[in-house]
Amino acid sequence: MSGDSADSAERAKSAESTETAADATGSATASASSGLPLDGVRVLELGHIIAGPFCSMLLADLGADVIKVEHPKGGDLIRGSSPVGNSSFNYVNRDKRSLTLDLKSDAALDAFFDLLDETDVVVENYAPGTAERLGIGYEQLRETHPGLVYCSIKGFNPGPYESYPALDPIAEALSGLMSVTGHEGMPPVRSGTSIADMAASFYGAIAVLGALYRRDRTGEGSKVTAPLFESTVSMMGYWLAYTEAYDDVPGPMGASHPNWAPYDVFETADDEWVFIGPSGERQWTALCEALGLDLHEDDRFDTLPDRRENLDELMDLLRAECETLPAADLVAGLREVGVPVAKVNSMDEVAADPHLRATDFFTEVETAEGTSRSVSVPRFPVVASGFDRPESTDPPKLGEHTEAILSSLGYDDADIDALRRAGGV
Repeated sequence: MSGDSADSAERAKSAESTETAADATGSATASASSGLPLDGVRVLELGHIIAGPFCSMLLADLGADVIKVEHPKGGDLIRGSSPVGNSSFNYVNRDKRSLTLDLKSDAALDAFFDLLDETDVVVENYAPGTAERLGIGYEQLRETHPGLVYCSIKGFNPGPYESYPALDPIAEALSGLMSVTGHEGMPPVRSGTSIADMAASFYGAIAVLGALYRRDRTGEGSKVTAPLFESTVSMMGYWLAYTEAYDDVPGPMGASHPNWAPYDVFETADDEWVFIGPSGERQWTALCEALGLDLHEDDRFDTLPDRRENLDELMDLLRAECETLPAADLVAGLREVGVPVAKVNSMDEVAADPHLRATDFFTEVETAEGTSRSVSVPRFPVVASGFDRPESTDPPKLGEHTEAILSSLGYDDADIDALRRAGGV
């Protein structure tokens, strides 16, 4: 199919004008008109679930035009999978357009290559070998598009594990993250969000930005592999350093941290939970005085090493006092004296958070599953001078932009109808 030498030769001829893709698509930064850093950069996303879509969402936040290429029958695996799946889709697929193409169809594959002529970046998180079997792996595409930046998000970098099936919890387990999460004596637990998927997405997006900058200077594209496993291990770096340096293996920590004491969650009189974490002697003294306790004058808790050594006794005393106070009073009192403190919010409380609402952190989008319901999703969290965070567009319905995108490539109604009849779109 697309891997045949005849097809490759034909596409090479049709792509002669794009042999220096950096020139054909323009600089990643020089043509900005909206002020967003990636204005003028086009991204094709061949992604599903979280890792690939989250990576391209980050690029969209910076101004890239992201086209999500989906199979005509069902699209992204997470579409319509469950209420949680729908919500995940609506978040990571805002600010994108949806194009349906069955990449096993020759006609649809031709359309993909036509679109590739106007593309700067491909982001994919297919299973290992899938893109190559479809004829759209990096080595296959670079023949006709040498300036292409190609980001593959995989479970593992090339090596002994590279062919293993991988999911977010696989990376959390192998990386050691699960071993320090949860509580001693209990089974290991995964994080409450897809942290390994997102870690790989962050590293992938950073590498894409670097590759675009390099292409501006050299005209050469790049292959970027962003692995879930290694990305999560990277986030565990200081625990690896500690383990080797001190020959001590950390275990589950709950909400605590072995470097600080006290540093944990405390239950309150109204059955809420509050995290308290003084990080120095001044804050420790302020905590004791705010709670009306003289623990800072007790020799058992005089210094941080003392408090770590006598942590169980200290925690019992602090818990007993915190259980007499409503969460709001405890938080207000400690904030007033500069002690780091926060109530453990539920997700509905986060959605109504006054700081997030006051800073316009959320953007409203219509859900993609046809319910015509507006939901709040986070914007790009970084505030930077020189460009504004744009209003988000709704996550796309399956194939919502297929005709418009194909028309922009010169396909007329008859061409699109022929593709549709052939099952290509």
